[in-house]
Amino acid sequence: MNIVAIETATETVGVAVRTTSGIEAEFTLAGRRHHVESLIPALDHLLGQVGLAAGEVEALAVDVGPGLFTGLRVGVATAKGLAQGLGLGIVELTSLAVLRRAAIDVGVVGHVLSVVDARRGEVFAALGDVAGVGTKTTEVFGPSLWHPEALAERLTHLDGASVVALGDGAQRYAEVLGAVSGVRCVTEALAAPPVATLLALAAESLAAGHAPSAAGDVVPLYLREADAKANFTQIDRRSGSPAAPA
Repeated sequence: MNIVAIETATETVGVAVRTTSGIEAEFTLAGRRHHVESLIPALDHLLGQVGLAAGEVEALAVDVGPGLFTGLRVGVATAKGLAQGLGLGIVELTSLAVLRRAAIDVGVVGHVLSVVDARRGEVFAALGDVAGVGTKTTEVFGPSLWHPEALAERLTHLDGASVVALGDGAQRYAEVLGAVSGVRCVTEALAAPPVATLLALAAESLAAGHAPSAAGDVVPLYLREADAKANFTQIDRRSGSPAAPA
């Protein structure tokens, strides 16, 4: 199938395309929050490079989060708009699942902790126990919001079992998480969910016969309120004024 994948859960913007003939191309812009300016031009460029018209796209995949509010909103809205315009469904995958699969693909086994920086001194994290490529993952805990210290305390319950932590949250809080016996924070790679991994997971899901979601049913996995709403709430509390309606 001609598949397009969109990755915007972190500061990294990623787009990947796979054609029925086996051609693959991807674009990644890391380190800057330019999702709005970069996403559509990158997708248009990639489609041109592999010789596909938008109408020839047969499947869409998007990272629904958790992650940065603005990035998720841009990525999911773009995927929904394309899906509705082209009459397609959407394969939904989480940032934490994509990170875990990326770790598995480079040979990591055992406990894999996917950690995405949530800002405001918090992280999104999920922990799974994997035996290797092609094996089923046992989920220890699913996507959830943590203070790094609380997450570290939770990891102590593993009694020193080997844990590989990856993602920009693991990089930012490597000192806190890495202080737990058995935990190794990967800081040199896999800061963001790789869009090529998102594409591969989507292709596998479709090949296995799993139906994509209807565009209207796809929503970002935020796990908390937007930064702007939280900031307004804090201002209202300090001033003694009632909080603005949601």
